[in-house]
Amino acid sequence: MPELEIIGAPQSNYVWTVRIAAAEKGVPYKFTPLRPHSAEVDAIHPFGKIPVMRHGDLELFESKAICTYIDRAFDGPPLMPADARGAALAEQWISCVNTAIDPTCVRQYIVSYVFPDTPDGKPNRARIDAALPVMEKQLATLEQAIAKTGYLVGDKPTLADFNLFPILFYLQRFPESRAMMQAQKNLTAFVASMGARPSVEATKPPPPKKD
Repeated sequence: MPELEIIGAPQSNYVWTVRIAAAEKGVPYKFTPLRPHSAEVDAIHPFGKIPVMRHGDLELFESKAICTYIDRAFDGPPLMPADARGAALAEQWISCVNTAIDPTCVRQYIVSYVFPDTPDGKPNRARIDAALPVMEKQLATLEQAIAKTGYLVGDKPTLADFNLFPILFYLQRFPESRAMMQAQKNLTAFVASMGARPSVEATKPPPPKKD
């Protein structure tokens, strides 16, 4: 069988999700660390986003599609529930994280710290402050969602959890979101539990380098 190749910056939460998924399945792969809009990335993703994937003559973009392929193409523990109800709930939470949690917590809040577009290079306080009340509601919703079993769906981790974990991990690094996370005992326990998984330890990205 041809080698699976995962391409993207290791610090990206979606790249990390794909790498966790491959590790959970026990799938060996080649990791090629490249930034968005690198020539190799642009050749696969029409908008230059990461991650992208190669497997033989198949090229894929978008993390959900890549994770679904890894789950279905390889042997190993399933990443999604087998029953229709559980699978639908996992898909629901993946979509919610991708369309609501990530745009606010990562693209608006974290990016305003790490890659600010301010003239002096300091954090973009206007964008950060605007995100905070929305984040409060989002984290409270997630806290309630995992309260029963410690996971978003069922009593063991699924792709929905692997998709969420990197975002919560990064939120612990910034002052306002760190305080929010500390107030949510279930989310704090979730991050600790997921962080101890071998798949997460094996794929944990290094701190981002400053240009």
